[in-house]
Amino acid sequence: MSNPQKKKLHKLNRRLPNVGERPGTINVPEGALKPHIHMFSYNAKEVVASKGETIKTVFEQMDACRDHFHWIKINGLGDAKLIEAIGQRMGINDLVLEDIMNVHQRPKFDEYDDYLFVTGRLINLNDEHEYLNTQFSALIKDNLIITFEEFYDDNFEAVKNRLKAGKGAIRSAGPGYICYALMDTIIDRYFVVLNQIGDKLENIEDRLYESADKSIMYETQQLKRLLIMLRRASWPERDKINDMIRSESALINHEVKTYLRDVYDHCIQIIDLIESYKEISANNIDLYLSMVSNRMNEIMKVLTIISVIFIPLTFVAGVYGMNFAPTNPYTNKPLPGNMPELYQPHGYIYCMAIMALIGIGQLIFFWRKGWFKKL
Repeated sequence: MSNPQKKKLHKLNRRLPNVGERPGTINVPEGALKPHIHMFSYNAKEVVASKGETIKTVFEQMDACRDHFHWIKINGLGDAKLIEAIGQRMGINDLVLEDIMNVHQRPKFDEYDDYLFVTGRLINLNDEHEYLNTQFSALIKDNLIITFEEFYDDNFEAVKNRLKAGKGAIRSAGPGYICYALMDTIIDRYFVVLNQIGDKLENIEDRLYESADKSIMYETQQLKRLLIMLRRASWPERDKINDMIRSESALINHEVKTYLRDVYDHCIQIIDLIESYKEISANNIDLYLSMVSNRMNEIMKVLTIISVIFIPLTFVAGVYGMNFAPTNPYTNKPLPGNMPELYQPHGYIYCMAIMALIGIGQLIFFWRKGWFKKL
């Protein structure tokens, strides 16, 4: 098996909780990156984009653009003090801050008195052809949305381009609309991954009919594991979007809920695709095992025919290998009931001819029975 087949198909960062740890403790994830902060202050007229080295710089821009909505985009969770500063500025519960840093959260939507907290799962393909399952988190309060991602990958380039272009309601519908746009982008990534899986399953099925290679089963099993991971992420995504639609918070207005219903429909489509592809992958494995079993049966059929042909020949050779002479070699007296053919002239040739006729006769019989078809 080649090296790419040995690589993991998906990677999920896990951190074991410290038993008995105080709730709300902020722990920096192992290997977390230094935060990169980008800020977009926008209204119907303009977008002010900047990079902040510290959260203090970002807050200063917020104070300077009071008539704007704000999107603070943070990539990297390697600074606990940054998260604590955001919590103090916005009045965020310590348990929410803990969930931002503990990157194993399932997709969910939590509604508090004056802010909202949203998490989701981002599916990315890295340079090593591994699917990374990372966490996306967002805080929404007043005219502000703060998003948190584990890595520096620009997963929302399309949303930033829409914001700069200013088309549609993205600049006027508030941070709730930005949250919808981000959720929609996350869900669209699932379609991209599922399209890749669908193409791979079709390729595997074509290869199955050509040659049932062992690597096919390994690849199918890896895809099945990926589908299970997607299923674990997509079901809570659907529930999260449903909770957002039913929310009575003023941060998610009626217009945003209309768009969220479209995202909800996409979640249903994704779940249906995942279940369909899981069934196809299981069928491919069953087909592979069936083809291997059929091939083994064909091999056994050939060996059986060869064995059946040689059984009577072995019997004849065994009989004439017993060497019961017709006369006593010491007294030369006849021994009745022994082999008279043992000293027959040309007896070897006659015996071999009879054995050949027996073998040819069996081959003709098997051929008429159709046993040689598809061998």
